[in-house]
Amino acid sequence: MNKTYEFIDKALYIKKDGILVFGDLHLGYWYSLKQSGNDIPKIQFKETMKEIKIILDHIKKDNKKLNKIIFLGDIKHFFSYQKIEKNLSLELLNFLEKYLKKEDIIIIKGNHETTNLIGDKKLVNYYIKNNIAFIHGDKEFKQIFDKKIKLIIMGHLHPAISLTDSQKIKHEKYKCFLEGRYKGKEVVILPSFIPNVEGSAVNEYLGNSHCIIPAKTLMKFKVYAIGKNKIYDFGILKQLIKKS
Repeated sequence: MNKTYEFIDKALYIKKDGILVFGDLHLGYWYSLKQSGNDIPKIQFKETMKEIKIILDHIKKDNKKLNKIIFLGDIKHFFSYQKIEKNLSLELLNFLEKYLKKEDIIIIKGNHETTNLIGDKKLVNYYIKNNIAFIHGDKEFKQIFDKKIKLIIMGHLHPAISLTDSQKIKHEKYKCFLEGRYKGKEVVILPSFIPNVEGSAVNEYLGNSHCIIPAKTLMKFKVYAIGKNKIYDFGILKQLIKKS
């Protein structure tokens, strides 16, 4: 793991620059399930806010600096406009402004964002700070492959790892970070930040995810699974691929 950053639960923290990075939130996900006829409690936003606050409190407790917060896209879930998602997004931004200025909250435009604004907050296609580029991960931009860029941080893929015991009785899935290299750059892929939804098991099926990094290259990435209060190094993804 690169010593310039650390994993804090499902988020990533860049030490030197004091940047906290979150993957896909998909704030309207619970509402989409409810519209599909699933009788589920309205807890996604509450749990999301709780988890974000725990991470922010952890940073404060450890006397770490916090200069910027970056969201890697897909804050909202619906492709079409939904007022409830806008309200939740604005509530999230208002909360974060207790910790830092609005201009220091950066929101990357994901494939689920169909507008360039959340309230008066403008979304960007990518963000570059020193030698680090931040993108959603569904589109390439030539600027992120500039020779000065050493590290690319992205989301979009919602990576998780699927684990089964030797008797194939117990089956569990855990969110994970992926870490590797692409086009001469170090790359870190963050898991989704949706609570209680693990994501896509990358050791079972990569498929057509429209991720900028080809599946063949992802096979060489390292897997860091998120456990309870601990991150586990699971080695190279290729070695974890499940045989059908």
